Order: sequence, then C-alpha cells, then structure tokens
Amino acid sequence: MERIELQPGYSISRVIKGGWHLAGGHGSISEEQALEDMLHFVKAGITTFDCADIYTGVEELIGKFRKKYQDEFCSGELPPIQVHTKYVPDYGALATLTNEQTTGIIDRSLKRLGVEQLDLVQFAWWDYQFPKYLETALHLSELQKAGKIRFLGITNFDAQRIQEMIDAGVNIASNQVQYSVLDQRVENNMTAIAKKHYIPYLCYGTVAGGFLSDRYLEAPDPLPPFENRSLTKYRLIIDEFGGYELFQKALETLRDVANRYEVGIAEVACKYILQKPMVGGIIIGARNRNHLESLQRLNGFSLDEKDLSKIETIVTQSRGPNGPFYELERDKTGKHGSIMKYNLNED
Repeated sequence: MERIELQPGYSISRVIKGGWHLAGGHGSISEEQALEDMLHFVKAGITTFDCADIYTGVEELIGKFRKKYQDEFCSGELPPIQVHTKYVPDYGALATLTNEQTTGIIDRSLKRLGVEQLDLVQFAWWDYQFPKYLETALHLSELQKAGKIRFLGITNFDAQRIQEMIDAGVNIASNQVQYSVLDQRVENNMTAIAKKHYIPYLCYGTVAGGFLSDRYLEAPDPLPPFENRSLTKYRLIIDEFGGYELFQKALETLRDVANRYEVGIAEVACKYILQKPMVGGIIIGARNRNHLESLQRLNGFSLDEKDLSKIETIVTQSRGPNGPFYELERDKTGKHGSIMKYNLNED
C-alpha cells in the first residue's frame, strides 16, 4: 500500500482505516471479528487507523488490538501502526471548558489506546460563538511539548480559524476534511493555506458513505430510514451536490473512467481525491476485510488528464455544497447539523 511522509519522520499509509463505523449507529459489531479484520488490514499495508474520543468503544478496541499482537509488533512480524484520534469537546462544555478537562480527555485516550504518546490528535470545535477554541488549541500544544501528543492536527475548522491558530503559534500537522467528487468546499480558500503552511489533508467522505460505488449506479433513490448514520449524512450531501439525477450522471462518468482500468466506481472516486493537491491520505470506513481487495487496486492505476477532465466536467455542473468548509454542518438547526450528536464525551 502506498505511503506518504505526513510530516518529517512520520510515515502513514495513504489509505487509512476509519473507525466511525465501529461506533454506534452502524449496526452490531463483533469484537473478535473487528480485531481479526484489523490484523488483515495491517498485513495488507494499511497500518494507519482513524478514531476519536467520541467514537464509542473504538479507542478501546484499537488498544485491545495493540495488546493482543504486542509480541508481533515488537518482533517486527507486524509493521508499526499509526493511530490518529480526535479531541472533540462536548457542545455543552464549550463555554466553560478548562485545561484540566482537556488534559483529562487526552489522558483517557492514552489509557484507552495503551500508549504513552498519542501519534496524532485532531482537534475539533462545534461552535465558534464560544471562543475558547484558540485557548484550547494552545493548551493542546503544551500537552504536545510535554510529550503526550506527537503531532497535533485539526478537523472541521474553517480557513479563518485555521489562520488564527497558525498566527497564535499552533503547529498544525494535518487537517481532516470532507472531500469527494460530491464535496469540493476545501478548494474555496483552504487549500492555499494548506500549501503555504504544509498542512496535508486527511480526507473522509471520499466514497460518501458508500454512495459513490457501483451499488448505486442506476439504482432508485433510497428512501429513509437509512441503514446507518453515514448514509443519512451523505444523502444530504447528494442533495447539496444537485440531487439524485445529477448524482447518477456522476456515477455514470465514474463508471466510464473505471472501465478503462477494470476497477470499481469507488476506486476511481478514491483515486480522484488521492491525486488532489495537499491530500495526504483518505479515510475509508471499510467495515471488514472484504473491502481489502478493492482498496489494494488503488496501487494499480493513476488517472490521467483525460480522466480528470471527464470527472471535472460533471463536478462543474454541481450546485454545491457551497460556503466555507463545514459551515452547513455547523448549523445545529439545519438539516446537516440536526443529525449530529454533540455530547458524546459525557461519562
């Protein structure tokens, strides 16, 4: 599996195994099966994992995986893994958040994962009307200097706040963003900052929860309730993109490109983002090892200018999503924000 040096001396697999689907809202999870699947991913070269303090049970699960195969990691039989977690303070805590509370959550992540230092902590903040995000970012920087965090990243911040943190002296190693054929908001004004300060993107939503796949080509518009939270979220993005009819045209375009390489629509959607400027990796919420063969095909082809031009033709027909990155999702009263769970760190 292709790798990239995200920051000097820190190498990750460009395909990252997502953890959101292992939390609540995506069906029942077998712990034994999840641990075995992690092993298969690592053996296939997908050594980087994405999780969060608010992904119920996921940090603990990865911690158990580390412990179960500790001997294999120590002997070199298995390659080292990289675990990217998040710090997402509860909405209800934003107005009064203290440094002690932040330290407590970081310490909890260390304990759950069974490590002395977190590889990458990606900081998120629900609502800018509470200005403590800058103070909290600076405190996370102090925890980094103290050795509890190796690299500090961010997720779901807009360009204005990213610049504020940079100006305050926060060293940002990565930026986790939603980025796909259906959602190009980061290109509005964020990529310029990413290039100037070398802040690579770690991208989620690249296959839109599975919508960007052959399964939905020529399929009728699915009706709610959807089988999981990902489909609920990304069906709304399809509406922002231009609706289900334009979405079908996008799938047809991706299928046309995929035919050239004998791969699936999902692989082309992934490759399209992997070839974008400043993209370090893509986070794929593969539920089990059945997806491995598809992901390994990403090593076997590259999109040329003709392919990219075809895809851009359909992207330019989209209506959105528009506005600053994550602005739609940040509105708690809107259809995107109302499906979020805002207080998941409560004990």
